[in-house]
Amino acid sequence: MPEPSDEELLGRIRSRDRAAFGVLLDRHLGGVQAYVFRMTDNRADAEDIAQETFLRVWDRAGTFQEGRVRVSTWLYRIAHNLCVDAFRRRREVVEDGLETLADERYSGLPGSIAEERRAAVRAAVAELPERQRAALVLCQLQGWSNRDAAVVLEVSVDALESLVARARRTLRKRLLAFREDAGEARESAT
Repeated sequence: MPEPSDEELLGRIRSRDRAAFGVLLDRHLGGVQAYVFRMTDNRADAEDIAQETFLRVWDRAGTFQEGRVRVSTWLYRIAHNLCVDAFRRRREVVEDGLETLADERYSGLPGSIAEERRAAVRAAVAELPERQRAALVLCQLQGWSNRDAAVVLEVSVDALESLVARARRTLRKRLLAFREDAGEARESAT
């Protein structure tokens, strides 16, 4: 017997079928959690937001408009909106005058060049504007098509391509600056 489609599962979830919900959860939780982690750079936040995404699927299955988008696109749209909400809450806390911790990302060089590069890339991606980061993560890291990613971000395909291009340019600049800083730090350490 073939596996039920996401649309079939969602139809059953509308009728409060917990088994169908479990199948959908098993099928998509890992991808949603990976996307959210790449957006937030925080495992605990990724777990919380992914969990909230699926709670909303359970609560709002009846709002899904079949034929407009795929279920997976709808899931990622929910997760994306929750990420945006989390970013806004953080921004409000900073704007309310609470003291933030100093950024120690570059205070000491990691033990290996590979670690250094990974840390630099993660930091540079985390500093991208939210929409650029989302476009880059969906297309480059999650492997989504431009069309599907555009639906998640509620932009045209041209606008999505522009977001990805700007994100890449910004990353190149930031990583070039990091390489120069890291090179100077290594030279002064010797």
